[in-house]
Amino acid sequence: MNLFKRNFANWTRWLHLYLSMLSFAALLFFSITGITLNHTDWIEGKEKVEQVEGDLDAGWVKGGLATVEELKVVEYLRNNYAIRAPLSDFTTEETECSFSFKGPGFNADGFIDRTNGHYDLTITRYGLIAIINDLHKGRDSGKAWAWLIDVSAVLMILVSITGFLMLFLMKKKIASGLIISVLGTIAMVVVYYIFV
Repeated sequence: MNLFKRNFANWTRWLHLYLSMLSFAALLFFSITGITLNHTDWIEGKEKVEQVEGDLDAGWVKGGLATVEELKVVEYLRNNYAIRAPLSDFTTEETECSFSFKGPGFNADGFIDRTNGHYDLTITRYGLIAIINDLHKGRDSGKAWAWLIDVSAVLMILVSITGFLMLFLMKKKIASGLIISVLGTIAMVVVYYIFV
């Protein structure tokens, strides 16, 4: 084996090993959630819905459209109902305000009567499987999580490529490895065209 080929083999194995270890948790997480996403019936009926009503300081919502103190309203709701999800919508109309908090496996929606500060709030918690499914899809999980998904995908691509390159360094395994790779690809295409 010449020096270039030996160095290429060493670097490929090194990259494959350490990229695999770096992306291990992400690969395991996205594999498990791939299964749970495929079986959404596992979470049906598991949500916990809480409906509450109350009164907040009417001064926060009275007056013209521009006078609603959205920050005070949001902090009041967060503190009183342990809402950690980000605010996704806050709409002010003449007689009422509507708001929505959304996070993985969670949403809280409500309305506030602007004349007296009375509010109705529905909090829905969908459970652990819904949380991990939403994280898999990047739904309501923020920019940092979206970046983590992208980085994980790039790492998995690199792990796949380095694994494929390693095949070409094993002379006795090239033919069988390529046949198995082609069969796996054909199986995906056949399932798509026949069953999807």
